[in-house]
Amino acid sequence: MDALTCDPEATENGADHAPRQVFSGHYVTVRPTPIEDPEYVAHSRQFFHELGFADRMAVAKDFMRMFSGDLSQVPAPMCKVGWATGYGLSIFGTEYTQQCPFQTGNGYGDGRAVSVLEAVVEGRRWEMQLKGGGRTPYCRGADGRAVLRSSVREFLAQEHMHALGVPTSRSLSLYVSKTETVRRPWYSEGSRSQDPDMLVSEAVAISTRVAPSFMRVGQIELFGRRARNEEHPAALRELEQIVLHLIDREYTDVIDSELGIADQVVLLAQEFRARLTALVANWIRVGYCQGNFNSDNCAVGGFTLDYGPFGFCEVFDPYFQPWTGGGQHFALWNQPAAAERNFAMFCRALQPLLESNQEAAQRLDAIQSGFAAVMRQALEKMWASKLGLDQFDASLIQDLVMLMMQTPVDYTIFFRELSSLPDDIGTLEKSFYRQLDHAMEQRWSGWLSRWKSLIAKRIDPASAQPQLPGDISRQMKSVNPKYSLREWLLAPAYKQAARGDYRLIRELQDVMTQPYAEQSTAVEEKYYRLKPSRFSDIGGLSHMSCSS
Repeated sequence: MDALTCDPEATENGADHAPRQVFSGHYVTVRPTPIEDPEYVAHSRQFFHELGFADRMAVAKDFMRMFSGDLSQVPAPMCKVGWATGYGLSIFGTEYTQQCPFQTGNGYGDGRAVSVLEAVVEGRRWEMQLKGGGRTPYCRGADGRAVLRSSVREFLAQEHMHALGVPTSRSLSLYVSKTETVRRPWYSEGSRSQDPDMLVSEAVAISTRVAPSFMRVGQIELFGRRARNEEHPAALRELEQIVLHLIDREYTDVIDSELGIADQVVLLAQEFRARLTALVANWIRVGYCQGNFNSDNCAVGGFTLDYGPFGFCEVFDPYFQPWTGGGQHFALWNQPAAAERNFAMFCRALQPLLESNQEAAQRLDAIQSGFAAVMRQALEKMWASKLGLDQFDASLIQDLVMLMMQTPVDYTIFFRELSSLPDDIGTLEKSFYRQLDHAMEQRWSGWLSRWKSLIAKRIDPASAQPQLPGDISRQMKSVNPKYSLREWLLAPAYKQAARGDYRLIRELQDVMTQPYAEQSTAVEEKYYRLKPSRFSDIGGLSHMSCSS
């Protein structure tokens, strides 16, 4: 709020909760709407430790008050108002404006997310944002609330993804109202409907997520569009301000602020491309599907943001897509293409800043054109690592993918079992969802022999001798997790939480923050197993239309 431009129509006291068009400025001051009678559900013990916070703070009165939406008692220099930001929207490379209530694109933004604090803690700057913190001018007529179900999913997913080594926004805390509810469409018990078939009353909750910033590709798009169309006299200046602010929050370690704006813009595109391609390769490594990878769900810091209709692949399918409204273009295997479209829109948004510098504009074009090649390199490196190989083998991967689809197999369990370097397919069968016939057994055995012969050729660069199998196995287990956050494990946790029992949430948190570890026999029996057939095609477990 100190460095950027406030919407001139914003109110000083943040009483700005009705949908309206926001024509200029980088943010709107908003006073969050506290949830009624907040109760502690969970906090991230690891993140608290990183921040130097004592665990007891999570249940302290003042902390709970603030992070359940009440800023009225915060001490100076903290503010008694927060801020919400606008952003544009593109879906797979097509810009949309008409879906906002005003059909101008000036109504898109943080409809229920309110940032309340920026703090430098232990030398790192963090922005803390309440999800479900009430209506903002961008709410588009909605109630500004998040429900406990979706808040539990996002809280645990952020914890799990961080533990997996996948860049992500972080979870801080989760509080639920003991008295306030809203109605949401959801699935009846055992429903196989694609769309929710009933309205349910759910408790409202506020989760606090944390990141260096919450700037999205869509946010840069908004200011790029305004500058391109000369929508107001300060449009180009506001685009430059937000881009420099982005660099300051996310890229100061690699971009020198003393450089001219054109050079900073080009370097920004190059660095974001590196982060985005690495991120998507990581998603595929762990079987994560974003589900709704629009530009407004694509963080320009290069981390995972907005856990709505996400899912972790169980029965392997390249076109796994948990969101019924997402389409195949956002499916697991197509996430590199979706990322490329988002990156193209990002580069387009930067172009007005380079209109007077043809050489820099050409460099930006070259960076955009090179996205596919950089993405391919990131994927090949990931697959080689996942299979314990020195280098990518396209034929081996192609044959494996075909076998995995035809068998079919559990994505997580298969690669974890493969990481033990089995001598035959016996241990791999733990990941198979059906019995193999003789012909498939032969094909699997043939593939395994080919793979083992490549593994045997690995040379340890330190000794110039064949690499020890134990070392290869350890390396593979460090990139192939044993545990993934399966939806049929999540559902009982949020259902119990709706009855005021949070023990399963905390148990899942314990297990899923150690996804690579060999845990107890009881944990393995409960969490390291195939998806039960009774959950196939069940709404809310195998697919969902929303997660609000």
